[in-house]
Amino acid sequence: MGTVLQALNEAMHEAMARDERVLFLGEDVLDPYGGAFKVAKGLSTRFPGRVLTTPISEAAITGIATGLALRGMRPVVEIMFGDFLSLAFDQLLNHACKYRWMYHDQVRVPMVVRTPMGGRRGYGPTHSQCTEKHLLGIPGLRVVAANALCDPKELLLDAILADDEPTLFVEHKLLYLSRLGEVRQVGRLEITRPNSSLLYPLVSVRVAGAPRADVTIATYGYMADLVLDAIWRLAMEEEVFAEVIVPTRLSPLDAAPILSSLQRTGRLLTVEEGTVSVGWGSEVLSLVAEGTPKGSHLVARRLGARDLPIPSSRPLENAVLPSVQDIFDATMRLVAQ
Repeated sequence: MGTVLQALNEAMHEAMARDERVLFLGEDVLDPYGGAFKVAKGLSTRFPGRVLTTPISEAAITGIATGLALRGMRPVVEIMFGDFLSLAFDQLLNHACKYRWMYHDQVRVPMVVRTPMGGRRGYGPTHSQCTEKHLLGIPGLRVVAANALCDPKELLLDAILADDEPTLFVEHKLLYLSRLGEVRQVGRLEITRPNSSLLYPLVSVRVAGAPRADVTIATYGYMADLVLDAIWRLAMEEEVFAEVIVPTRLSPLDAAPILSSLQRTGRLLTVEEGTVSVGWGSEVLSLVAEGTPKGSHLVARRLGARDLPIPSSRPLENAVLPSVQDIFDATMRLVAQ
């Protein structure tokens, strides 16, 4: 099987081949460089005139893409690092996501903003953040996160060709070289992959042959890799068995699969790499609290990065970001309650 990076590159090539309205915009995306993480490799050679290298202005790139989408194109924007989304925030919040409603449903803005997120590479405080939580809840904006358990190629193709709404497509840097469908544990995990008819599906995972379900863990993106390591250790070392829910659409979030799992476990841990305060996990817990029947027993915790800038020092970075051991410990505290 190929890597997530190869899958995303193939998706871009296929989308541009299938629909001449697909354009690609970003900084340093022309061959031979092909973008900072090489998702754009080969595109400008194969599709000259439809790959546009831009000045270093995230606001301008996103604004141009919004105009192109209004005129019937299907632009894809690459923001070189997710940290720089703050520079495009106004274009997304006050323009791209509002036009459908401002013009009485007469227009659509079918654009995708792709960006790499996350740390663990020593890039320091301004190139290592997971900033997607700041865009969750914007009306009209889809926030989608790739993972290595379901096909990122199909996920990106759907975002580009099938979704007529503005979409933020999140790619964790450490996912790029992950091999599709590869599970790092030596043990056997039961992975339920999505129905291919779903636009933004989810994956559920449990230890094969587990006699029961003790806790539900909700996570997304690269953190799913760490969670799978943790649930194998929990099963082997403590006989604690988890059900893992990995959605690809973070916002708007469908809480139904999480609520279904909680009917069996009564315990919920949310895991994200972004800072924990007012994050994705907070929204999950809110939806779960609203959807839990009166009188039901529910114990829940959030786990994320500490509310600090991400250090350049690798040991300090590791201390700030959630680890497999942190997931293990948080789950054990939850089960003990």
